[in-house]
Amino acid sequence: MAALPPRLPIRPRGALDATLRVPGSKSVTNRALVTAALAAGTSRLEGALESEDTDAMCEGVVALGAWVARQATAWTVTGTGGRLAAPARPLDARASGTTARFLTAVASLAPGPVVIDGAPRMRERPIDDLVRCLRELGAQVELLGHGGCPPVRVAGGGLAGGGAALDASRSSQFVSAVLLAAPYARRDVSLALKDGILVSRPYVELTLQVMAAFGAEAGWRDAATLHVTAGRVYRARAYRVEPDASAAAYPFAAAAVAGGRVRVEGISAASRQADLGLLEVLARMGCRVARGPDFAEVHGPQGPLQPVDVDMNAMPDAVLALAVVALFARGRTRIRNVANLRIKETDRLAALERELRKLGAAARTGPDWLEIEPGPLHGAEIDTYDDHRMAMAFALAGLRIPGVVVRDPGCVAKTWPDYFEMLDAL
Repeated sequence: MAALPPRLPIRPRGALDATLRVPGSKSVTNRALVTAALAAGTSRLEGALESEDTDAMCEGVVALGAWVARQATAWTVTGTGGRLAAPARPLDARASGTTARFLTAVASLAPGPVVIDGAPRMRERPIDDLVRCLRELGAQVELLGHGGCPPVRVAGGGLAGGGAALDASRSSQFVSAVLLAAPYARRDVSLALKDGILVSRPYVELTLQVMAAFGAEAGWRDAATLHVTAGRVYRARAYRVEPDASAAAYPFAAAAVAGGRVRVEGISAASRQADLGLLEVLARMGCRVARGPDFAEVHGPQGPLQPVDVDMNAMPDAVLALAVVALFARGRTRIRNVANLRIKETDRLAALERELRKLGAAARTGPDWLEIEPGPLHGAEIDTYDDHRMAMAFALAGLRIPGVVVRDPGCVAKTWPDYFEMLDAL
């Protein structure tokens, strides 16, 4: 990837006609790294994502005793068989929420203390609900940060297991973290969701899918309780990481904004990735969507885009792309039930409100919602808040609005280092 300038003007263009592949799924790569690192034997991950977030997870599992050899998108992982190391230095999760949360749970299996830390923004992202749950399961975890945030120190010594309650109203990553470590607990783990609430539920389904592929026995006991069988540990295997639906949201949205056709190859019709739900939303707005066994395609609308009122709790990462598409709709779009956007890489609801207004829209937010009322649009310099999805989403506005400039475009390296090369090639 060529170095990007601090300010990147986006070139407007006409209707698109493009076929492309997006990088491997970050969510799947990081889950597969954890399961392969805990398994006994050598696994091969095909299609893994090269990015800052997966670098952080890779460094973390290596520090805990796994061995990883990376050749482009084909990674070989020699696992620990659940016998982890206790590194003397803190694990640096950088800005990766999955890394910080998953490794906090996994570190309970280490023989000694492990500290997990991260970037300044990570020290503002809560982890206390996960810590409380791990303590109920027998782990000794100390919060070293302020306001229930990292860094954390995990004493290690193993996970007793048993029953525990977990507040999953702010992040599904807390649930996934416990599930990933649970096969190595001394007793079965039963996880009760507080008030039956689980945000971004499809990401937990994705975790269960990866765990099952590596041989674990985990699933739903009822609508609000998960169960993991202790001793059914992970087995090394070859595993293919599917393309990232969260990344695919941006080329799909590009077709809605600029018109024309964009096809993303490698997207299985059986994929459980949550952000593929954006396709249905774009169809409601007037786009034509086609699905095949290994592709998804979006054709821009024949007329004006229609506004929508939509609950995006299951696919919060797609909200940013949809918010930019809504700039070009004929009427007010309302996006609901997305309170967890306020504890992401930045407060995404506040950031969206500010930057949408810069382009001429009337944008308003509440505790868990965003409204976009299109107005006369004009160019602007977009601040990205060191948030990869802000950069990727607002670049789409420049496909139609002259004068859009993205500041700090290099932040896309968190999940898609070549994003702007893809955008330029559309």
